[in-house]
Amino acid sequence: MQILAMKAGHDGNFALLEDHALRWQIEAEKDSFPRYETITADLLVRAGKYLEGIPDVIAVSGWVKGWHSVEPPVNGGYFGWAEDCGRLSSMRFMGRDIQLFTSTHERSHIFCSYGLSPFPQGEPCYALVWEGNLGCFYEIGADLSVTRLGWPLVDPGNKYAQLFGIADPTFPSLKGHFRFSNAGKLMALAAFSKRTPLDDDGRRLLDALIQADGLVKNIAKDEFSWSRYYNIGVTDPAFMELAGHFSDMIYNRFYEFARKHLTKGLPLLISGGCGLNCEWNSRWHDSGLFADVFVPPCTNDTGSALGTAVEAQARLTGNAKIEHWSVYAGENFVEDIPCPNDTFTAEPLDENVVANFIATGGIIAWVQGQYEMGPRALGNRSILAAPFSAETRDRLNAIKKREGYRPVACICLEEEATRHFDGASPSPYMLHFHHVRDAQLGAVTHVDNTCRVQTVNASQNPPMYRLLNAFSQRTGYGVLCNTSLNFNGRGFINRMSDLITYVENTGMDGFVVGNHFYRRRLS
Repeated sequence: MQILAMKAGHDGNFALLEDHALRWQIEAEKDSFPRYETITADLLVRAGKYLEGIPDVIAVSGWVKGWHSVEPPVNGGYFGWAEDCGRLSSMRFMGRDIQLFTSTHERSHIFCSYGLSPFPQGEPCYALVWEGNLGCFYEIGADLSVTRLGWPLVDPGNKYAQLFGIADPTFPSLKGHFRFSNAGKLMALAAFSKRTPLDDDGRRLLDALIQADGLVKNIAKDEFSWSRYYNIGVTDPAFMELAGHFSDMIYNRFYEFARKHLTKGLPLLISGGCGLNCEWNSRWHDSGLFADVFVPPCTNDTGSALGTAVEAQARLTGNAKIEHWSVYAGENFVEDIPCPNDTFTAEPLDENVVANFIATGGIIAWVQGQYEMGPRALGNRSILAAPFSAETRDRLNAIKKREGYRPVACICLEEEATRHFDGASPSPYMLHFHHVRDAQLGAVTHVDNTCRVQTVNASQNPPMYRLLNAFSQRTGYGVLCNTSLNFNGRGFINRMSDLITYVENTGMDGFVVGNHFYRRRLS
């Protein structure tokens, strides 16, 4: 049975399940399209290249006719957690009778995390879906029944991101305006907070945000102009203090609910865009409330198509698990032009040579196989550098055109992780913060002495594992800086013409594609 699933709105993507295995997932933003892109004609054509025939089932993840969750629903719509939200019907598609399955956006998050999780079907789980709009806990029964346990906070992701906008003088005062990148930037700033006592103005502002309903659509930024934090500038020390308090306030709202109501000690599944907040993920893991915690690599809306496919599979076969899957489920790299030999020299890939190049200061792009699903670069579309100096972090942020306060993540040999980081192994999807044990790792250590760590073993990613081993032999550290290979505001680079432009324009020192290492020629 083939199930072709799609998510139409932002973070648009297609995914194909076949016989309980994920065959591929391709995303609208990848190949240097704008971040958070919707499904486009280009993506439809790209998906068609991977289809060998008409699928047995088309699964459509619910959305709305517009931008905001409260707008008129499309297919399954946005909200709804009960079983009757999923609907199966027959339809005619390209001359063939197939089945159409639709379900809600809310359930797509639940079933994505459930289907990818390591917990066997029949083991009850808790689930937390927290994102821009939803902020709910659920219990998934042994029979796959879903019960919503409570909604501790409306719009947690929107509220978190909106605080950044209030302080940012470049953010306009427009009802309905939203900037997805605000949340990640606030997460970086929260690390600067020492949690000194809040002033009255700060407490009033945070309380107003927590209590707001329909914040983005109904309340323009100027309505907070009474606050001293309005347009204060996001790097003002007072605002960075406030960011830490707001992070704590949101997490504690959910933690207190879980402490009181989620008392069975079941595993916890986390999904929704707030699942990209590594600090919160680590707090859940360390909370002691749950037998285990699982966050999928496509925890944001990039997992919605897959989640609806899982629900369709469960409806048709009784099986809600994806038995075979890899995070490297995207498209292969497109070598649309040859590398110009007047700018770069080419040589066969030798991991020892590349490791030495990086150890002596080289910053390179690293491209292997299929790109990663979800927003994290996990060693197939990465920029790599030595992890030792703060100057390297600053150069990487300049290459990426990012603010200087943004941290740089790392990729690490799984067997070395606990030597360098507290509680870090395994962490294959770069979704947790870990405290850094080694003062030598200056490029990947954030101001609060944490790092977003990805661990790699030999079976997970053999090419990266070989490079890390070579770097460990050269330096004593199987650790590299790892940040995503993308133009600012765009998805992963996935073709040679874009890669060459990027490397030339940013002043990077070289790149690896497949089995070849390309060095920039010295002028």
